Amino acid sequence: MKKITLTTIFILLVLTGMYAQQEKGITGYNNWLNSWTEFKPSQVDYREATQILSGDITENTTLSKRNTYLLLGDVFVTDSTTLTIEPGTVIIGDFKTKGSLTISSGSRIIAEGTQTDPIIFTSSRSDKKPGDWGGIFILGDAPLNIFGKVSSLNYGLNPSSTENISYGGDNIYSNSGVLKYVRVEFAGKKTKEFGNFNGITLAGIGLKTTILNVMVSYCQGNSFNVLGGEVVLEKAVSYRSSKNDYEFNYGTQCNIVNSLAIRSPYVSSADGSRCMYVSSYDIKEDADTSKKETFVNAENLTLVNVSNDLKSDIQVGLVQEAIYIGPDVSFNIHKSVISGFKPAVIFDARIPINNDNLEKIKFTQSYFNNCKGNIFRKGYSNNDDLESWYGSRIFDNVYSKGPDTETFIAYDNNKLPDFRLRINKIIASNDYFDDDDD
Repeated sequence: MKKITLTTIFILLVLTGMYAQQEKGITGYNNWLNSWTEFKPSQVDYREATQILSGDITENTTLSKRNTYLLLGDVFVTDSTTLTIEPGTVIIGDFKTKGSLTISSGSRIIAEGTQTDPIIFTSSRSDKKPGDWGGIFILGDAPLNIFGKVSSLNYGLNPSSTENISYGGDNIYSNSGVLKYVRVEFAGKKTKEFGNFNGITLAGIGLKTTILNVMVSYCQGNSFNVLGGEVVLEKAVSYRSSKNDYEFNYGTQCNIVNSLAIRSPYVSSADGSRCMYVSSYDIKEDADTSKKETFVNAENLTLVNVSNDLKSDIQVGLVQEAIYIGPDVSFNIHKSVISGFKPAVIFDARIPINNDNLEKIKFTQSYFNNCKGNIFRKGYSNNDDLESWYGSRIFDNVYSKGPDTETFIAYDNNKLPDFRLRINKIIASNDYFDDDDD
């Protein structure tokens, strides 16, 4: 009887280990990337457009799966209108006119795809490239930290009224709609005066807006650009963005959870790009200090740089930091994975290293892997104080040098990659990076 009991316990322990999930990085007993994501969108053929969207949409409108829609030029949903998009619908951004879609403040987008039938925004070209079309702007009336409460998009859009590109206000519960099981591919057109558009710009959106299971891939601008507002991002995937995967500014209050950014050193912008760029303002004098500074709370993120030869790419300057933190922000990251960067994190040089700032910027129970340096201050050659502070056992961070093949379940599966950590593969190390030339 005793042998049977021990055998049963052993089997239960084995099964528990087999079906356990790693607590750090993206989580889930199953790979939630399956079915709705696409890591080779240039190889997917979509139907020719059967309907055209242009100008202002001023009446409640539903886009159906049976049609394929072409965004011709700058399209605006205005006048408190709701744009509903059925699961499986394909919307194509016109290459010639650099089509874009703006959901003006007070209007809504209800784009609820399903895991097996996602909604897709993509390029009109057969040979698709990053920057083929504009992107999506979703605006609301949640708070910003600027004087006057309200701002306007500055991307060179051509609205029929400036109200259609205005955002900001006092409503933290602003509801701009739903993006769920949505893919945005090859957006981020480049302009001479205003830089790049972004895959998805969330400007002054509030807590009643839902952003869940959304993938932005091959964007020439930022994948997710968040300007102010009270935002929750869950299962937000950025793949091979040329600029930042997630950028936060203008007093954003954001919770980002269970999300994934996959960078490539071979497509990153030469003028700098990171997984996360966290700032409170562009110009300090434009910020209203009586209002909230930007606060980002990140939990269970996986930020990974996929390189053919990481050491060589670092040596030739192709690899940058994963996270850039500007002055006057609060930032917490917990139970997350940062793998393959130089270094993992950089503080802006204007941030004084003192107790007040260290209390506002926290890294806890996270896994730093294959990073040449972990937490640095820009322009400083000696960062031992920061490395020592965040390396303290009180923060419970882990440092390792594991290859990607052993770190992630199936990082090199081109069709269905799995960036969850392998169970029991985290090994603590006191060596941050092998600096030897051999």
